[in-house]
Amino acid sequence: MKNLILSGLLLLVLFRSNESNAQVDPHFSQFYMFPTYLNPALTGAFDGNVRLTGIYRTQWGSVGTPFKTYGLSGDFTTNKSMNFGGSVMNQTAGDGGFNYTTANASAAFTGLRWGTEGTQHLVIGVNAGIVSRNFNPSKLTFGDQWNPITGYNPGNATTESFSQTASTVFDAGVGALYYDGKAGKKANLYLGASANHITQPDDPFSAEGDATLPMRFSFHGGVRIAINEQFSLTPNALYMKQAGAEESMIGLYGQFRLSNASDLMLGVNYRHEDAVAPFLGITINGMVIGLSYDSNTSDLGRSVSGTNAFEFSVSFIGKRKVKTDVDGNFVCPRL
Repeated sequence: MKNLILSGLLLLVLFRSNESNAQVDPHFSQFYMFPTYLNPALTGAFDGNVRLTGIYRTQWGSVGTPFKTYGLSGDFTTNKSMNFGGSVMNQTAGDGGFNYTTANASAAFTGLRWGTEGTQHLVIGVNAGIVSRNFNPSKLTFGDQWNPITGYNPGNATTESFSQTASTVFDAGVGALYYDGKAGKKANLYLGASANHITQPDDPFSAEGDATLPMRFSFHGGVRIAINEQFSLTPNALYMKQAGAEESMIGLYGQFRLSNASDLMLGVNYRHEDAVAPFLGITINGMVIGLSYDSNTSDLGRSVSGTNAFEFSVSFIGKRKVKTDVDGNFVCPRL
């Protein structure tokens, strides 16, 4: 029964109806810890000169082989109003041998500033790369391999056929980010929006073979509220839409300054009709370690045990040895 459920889930991922056209992209609860995947305008959105990040997510652990998602990214800032970066992400989906891989290079233009001190920023970002997908049909189970009396028989031949089991296509995206970087304010606002798959790559895995990967639209933002010099609160929100699928998330975290080199972050995210995800973050000398756990609250989670997810992330930020005009009270969303 577990294999049947998982195979059904995988087939839903691979072969969507004409209404939704194609699969839904992987996502992270710690979405700000994999920033260039969320929005290319977040390339270089940190106080430093280089950032390296790794993130790992596992879910559906009790239903066969877990779904696992890995991400690696790196980005750096310059003194020429341009930031650059790149990211690689891979998801392996359970017993069906399905792999989804993206590889992108990104760039962000940071020269749009206004205000008396130039602390109001509008950043424009772009990315380009590939989306590669493949699956192994021999690892799937199908309805015509099941007998109502004896159950599943792997020796039963299936009439299902696939014209293509692998695909690599060009992909691109755009994004924008506004943030208020004025030092000493009680509240600093940031807002972002992005559109991915703007090239509408072909989706050969669709039922008719003529569909495209639908664009993924993301809207995110928050406000950092300084309670005092040692403590701040950051309410934030995320909305994503891709074809017929939507995700809405709200969250709040507090950041405690333990010393000049270390912070503690505690918070929780709520994904509408899906999960509650508490998280913990620790910053030590420019390294951020994040842990989160999705506790499923949907009807599916109540029907099938073990649908929760765990995420672990590590990010390292290298500081500048010489201060530049982009330094200051940078509003850097985390986790």
